[in-house]
Amino acid sequence: MLNQQDHHQGIKGHDETSSSRPLYLGIDFGTSGARYALIDKQGAIHSQGKRTYPPVGKDATLESSWREALFDLLSDIPSIHRPSISSISIDGTSSTALIIDRNNGELLAGPFLYNESFPDALPTVASIAPANHTVCSGSSTLCKLVSWWEKNPWNGDDLAILMHQSDWLLWLLHGKYGVSDYNNTLKLGYDPEMDSYPSWLMSQPYSHMLPSSVRAPGVSIGSIKQDICSQYGFSKNCLVCTGTTDSIAAFLAARTTDPGKAVTSLGSTLAIKLVSRVRVDDARFGVYSHRLDDLWLVGGASNTGGAALRKLFSDDQLVALSRVIDPSLPSPLDYYPLPGKGERFPISDPDMAPRLEPRPQSDAEYLHGILESIARIEASGYKLLKGLGATAVEEVLTAGGGAQNDKWTAIRKRVLGVPVRKAEQTEAAYGAALLALRGATSSELDP
Repeated sequence: MLNQQDHHQGIKGHDETSSSRPLYLGIDFGTSGARYALIDKQGAIHSQGKRTYPPVGKDATLESSWREALFDLLSDIPSIHRPSISSISIDGTSSTALIIDRNNGELLAGPFLYNESFPDALPTVASIAPANHTVCSGSSTLCKLVSWWEKNPWNGDDLAILMHQSDWLLWLLHGKYGVSDYNNTLKLGYDPEMDSYPSWLMSQPYSHMLPSSVRAPGVSIGSIKQDICSQYGFSKNCLVCTGTTDSIAAFLAARTTDPGKAVTSLGSTLAIKLVSRVRVDDARFGVYSHRLDDLWLVGGASNTGGAALRKLFSDDQLVALSRVIDPSLPSPLDYYPLPGKGERFPISDPDMAPRLEPRPQSDAEYLHGILESIARIEASGYKLLKGLGATAVEEVLTAGGGAQNDKWTAIRKRVLGVPVRKAEQTEAAYGAALLALRGATSSELDP
């Protein structure tokens, strides 16, 4: 299903001026669908659209669904814009991976999805990785690789290679094996601070399956394949650039990179990302750091959020009840709203049960208590990051559906004790487009 908007930024009609301006394409592959955003050097959006993934069934696999969505989106871009696209970048869901035969590109295993856990591999991974390392989680990319390897050892055969979702999608466009970025490879064990794989990982028998060229996000890989240029009308000089994960792309969309600045995503869950001068990693609390140029993006994700709210209130109820809440008054109610059993951050407890009692007679009071309790969890998250050594939060930008609730924003501002405002851009596709812009600009500066 297509949903597309085309903007010409004040230019009347599809004239020659609009088609000659350099444009930069970002594509986001999220959990439920794919989106694109086409921007110019000033960050103005010229076109955007989305596709739901074609259904998977008897004749369609998950990876073929992704492939179809990718090329459908390329077709959706107005033809007047395609020759002006200077570069492309793609983000994908973190820790979603495939295993490919590098001889012919055929799928050997997967896709292994971001939320699939492989506890059978945990003992092996824990025995080689440092304590509390990011890979010491059943859903890490390394656990997925180890689980497959232990069942399918190749006895030194070097044909198999692991690709993250965005690596594979970008490969469809540039055709080079073994290229990834240091955001996607973090949960595979790559050390972004040393800018290399650690020795404990390279000594493993499956190390030949790791992406061999790990680069910064938004770096040119090479030109787009000639057959794609011909079919879709792209310039032969269009560059394909390294991507990132969807959550990092959503952060980049907010365009805030100063230490102490943070983005809280209030979607189905609550996720926080904070720009820090100090790297912080602690698997005990679900805390890990992505490299952000010379800084670090420290974060964690709680299971509280919109999914818990929607089990109690409809969207219409949330709007109507929020209107009568006075956000300047603290709620005396103390809850821990979860959609089900289990919490990841700032408390890591797989058996933690939701706490949503006592319920007052007033639904507005009940909602007030829940919104304030989620704000307290958010504040606890930022307090934990500071306690682990990260830069203290100074300002929070908000993404996700919760950013639309002004009363909740006011509550969060009071509870957090720092300025809180809605991010102007929150779509991951926009963040991916900024990476494409970076790749094109840095390529122009290269000798």
